[in-house]
Amino acid sequence: MDYNGLLLSLPKGIKIFFGAFVVILSIGFFTGLLFINETSSNTPAGIEENYLGNEEDENAHIMKFKKGEREMLTIVHTHILSMSFIFFLLGGLVWGIDLPTKLKLFLTVEPFVSVILTFGGIYLMWSGVLWMKYVVIFSGILMTITFTVSSILVLYQLMTKNASVNL
Repeated sequence: MDYNGLLLSLPKGIKIFFGAFVVILSIGFFTGLLFINETSSNTPAGIEENYLGNEEDENAHIMKFKKGEREMLTIVHTHILSMSFIFFLLGGLVWGIDLPTKLKLFLTVEPFVSVILTFGGIYLMWSGVLWMKYVVIFSGILMTITFTVSSILVLYQLMTKNASVNL
């Protein structure tokens, strides 16, 4: 079955349905990033402080305590499950757009790697492997870029009749 460019041939109603899904999914994804910005800074020290606390810092504006194991397992568990569904659904749409197979493969597999590196990295950092905070930042940025590019490409092809992306 040839599914490359399948989204281009769908009826208008299905395109609107998929487009609404991607827009709402994007709002949820980027709201999560806003939450991250509110709860920790996007720096290695801020990420470390968010999970390991800052009780020793007398100059801290907001006192933060090290998260417990139960809380960490809940964070890791819920994020890995929910993010895997997000990227599975978005990836299904990516496979229906008109793009080279290697690019689609990257856009649909990389987020799963980043999810494991980001949330596994958070857990390992909490466990004492402090250099993982750099992996968390890198993989989180890559995951966000991949989500954004995939969403834009899907929306672009849903809004056009016969758009072809030649890369």
